[in-house]
Amino acid sequence: MRPPTVPASGSVTRRGLAVLRVAIYEEPWVFAFSVTASVLYGAMTVADGWALGWATDHVIRPAFERGDTTTGALLSLVALFMGIAILRAIGVVGRRIGAGVMQYRLQATYRRRVTRQYLKLPLEWHHRNPTGQLLSNANADVESIWFVIAPLPMAVGVIAMLAFATVAMFAADPILALVGCLVFPLVFLANVIFQRTLQPLATRAQQLRADVSEVAHESFDGALVVKTLGREAAETERFRKPTEALREANVAVMKARGMFDPFIEGLPRVGVLAVLLVGVGRVRSGAADAGDVVQVAFLFTLIGFPIRALGWVLGELPRSVVGWDRVQRVLTATGGMEYGDQHLPKSGAARLRVDKLRFGYLPDRDVLAGVEFDLDPGKTVAVVGPTGSGKSTLTTLLTRLVDPDEGAVLVDGVDVRDLARDELAGSISMVGQTAFLFDDSIRGNITLGHEFSDEDIWGALRIAQADGFVKSLPDGLDTTVGERGTTLSGGQRQRIALARALVRRPRLLILDDATSAIDPAVEARILAGLRGAVQTDTQADTTVLVIAYRKATIGLADEVLFMADGLIADQGTHTELQQRSAAYRDLVDAYEKDAARREEEAAKAVEEEAARVEAARADDEEESA
Repeated sequence: MRPPTVPASGSVTRRGLAVLRVAIYEEPWVFAFSVTASVLYGAMTVADGWALGWATDHVIRPAFERGDTTTGALLSLVALFMGIAILRAIGVVGRRIGAGVMQYRLQATYRRRVTRQYLKLPLEWHHRNPTGQLLSNANADVESIWFVIAPLPMAVGVIAMLAFATVAMFAADPILALVGCLVFPLVFLANVIFQRTLQPLATRAQQLRADVSEVAHESFDGALVVKTLGREAAETERFRKPTEALREANVAVMKARGMFDPFIEGLPRVGVLAVLLVGVGRVRSGAADAGDVVQVAFLFTLIGFPIRALGWVLGELPRSVVGWDRVQRVLTATGGMEYGDQHLPKSGAARLRVDKLRFGYLPDRDVLAGVEFDLDPGKTVAVVGPTGSGKSTLTTLLTRLVDPDEGAVLVDGVDVRDLARDELAGSISMVGQTAFLFDDSIRGNITLGHEFSDEDIWGALRIAQADGFVKSLPDGLDTTVGERGTTLSGGQRQRIALARALVRRPRLLILDDATSAIDPAVEARILAGLRGAVQTDTQADTTVLVIAYRKATIGLADEVLFMADGLIADQGTHTELQQRSAAYRDLVDAYEKDAARREEEAAKAVEEEAARVEAARADDEEESA
């Protein structure tokens, strides 16, 4: 059976019903269970009307006419109503459990699909879509699609109830039934007007939810900037505008629903009033029995509930369609990476070849303009260049976070685009400029769910010069580091991230300025340990590519690639480049001078603060004397 589809255009009701067909296709057995329970409830509710009419004609009226009744008649009446009530309660419980299970299973299913799609789509797609928007797609939009499921089984079940009630009314008195059924065209007309009014309001409300989520995410993520620059008031004002707009949009939606719901609620009452007015005349003329009028009037009070249930479903359809469109924008997004079936060796240093690599984030603006170089197995190469020369972009292409516009990256002679899924991640580890840690333990952040022995973990920590401070933590490897590793310093986070890469014994290790927040003396020990590890079996003969700024880092390399304007401007050893390339020499010396200047300024600031404290202490002593 082919899965149902939702048309991209058409009326809200038509598209909304298509979404409901998708829900039924996804969870057929749960839906069948809940609808069966709802039908039972509807049948027993209609049976109440029949029982009331029967009791009027066979128990109540005879009792008034004779002046007494029998115990058997009363017991029969009680047993009849009790049996109907028990069956109706079973129907209510089954209907609600089934609807809840169906709704939350669908929400979980589509959240997983959206998340899987996020992981499948390339990094450039994520760059084009704000994080707040993506959070809204996976949460609020998925929820809005399936809110309609809560009343759906009840609405489908009460359609049967409506059919039972209509048949029972026409069987009791066709004239009275026709009088009451005049309200149905009014219900249809009200629904058409409501759908056309609510859809644009619901669309705007869903978009504003995403806007609020986006602003909130930026504010939380940039809390350090907001607080250090005194931007709390401005940020509050920035957040206030979309939240007030969302409030107004939600109020507009509720106003529309507030006008629709009472109208739907009142229409059955109009039918009941018409039935009673006409029914009294028919009883007086002898054309109908009092029990028939009571039964028809009671059934019309019951019809109000199915009409309201259908109204709840119809009222949720616009929001469901809006949520569906927003989620489908993610699920149908193109650009997912294609994978081949090639595999790489499991051991031995990797050979890397970059062949005429061209890439740009914007059309006709290349960041890499034909980069090519070779990296022999077991060698260490430093990539040096000014800001904007394309160094970090190069690392994203080497790790296949994005694919090049032209050219190729080959590992052991295989184009990375021809590798099987996850094959590249099994051979390459990268430590980026910003060390991201999860709200987990040190152990969890290093292993990321894989099985590594404590010996391997401590070995990686020793090379990263992190074993000392980890041992001093209250719970050692099991110490939780907080969200983004906020309980650790920047240098400590970088060392944990480096250990996370090293413990995997990568065949190719890429370091993108991975020691920028680490003290130079500690960095020197890390580089020495890394050099020793690479040259022995400890790291399984790793090939290393490092984005470098400091001379100490560059000194690790067997060869240096000097990048400028998206190209390899020169390459050779550090000494060779210093001798023949003025641009390289000026750049490296500038980094060293800038680092020395910052260290000098920091030392001076410490001396000035110490002098200020000493002067303040001397003043206090003088005042005390």
